[in-house]
Amino acid sequence: MAHHATGVPNPPPFDPEAIPEAATLARGGTGLRLQWRDGLTATLSAERLRLRCRCAWCTRDRVERRFPQAAADIAVARVEPMGAYAVHIAFSDGHARGIFPWSYLRALVAEAVDDPPDAAQAA
Repeated sequence: MAHHATGVPNPPPFDPEAIPEAATLARGGTGLRLQWRDGLTATLSAERLRLRCRCAWCTRDRVERRFPQAAADIAVARVEPMGAYAVHIAFSDGHARGIFPWSYLRALVAEAVDDPPDAAQAA
């Protein structure tokens, strides 16, 4: 016999606390500035976002060791919402397959603390 829960809502498939209050594309598409309710504000560089894309194409290129180590001249060309849980980011090199969940972007900000200072800049 199948179990059916009634009256108990399923938790959302994302962390609502990871959704920023504001997401602003920097002039020239050099980065994405994010601000959360808890006061954290940071800018992820376009290069960092491009190099951390997790789409199937980029994942395959990493496995086949064809993924670039740097993307210094890259810019974010477009940012589009994907429901309430993510954004779709298109880049100046024509790559437009990446979906970046808000929780992933927040993790990239946290991770960037240990990386070079231009990876993410806290405001």
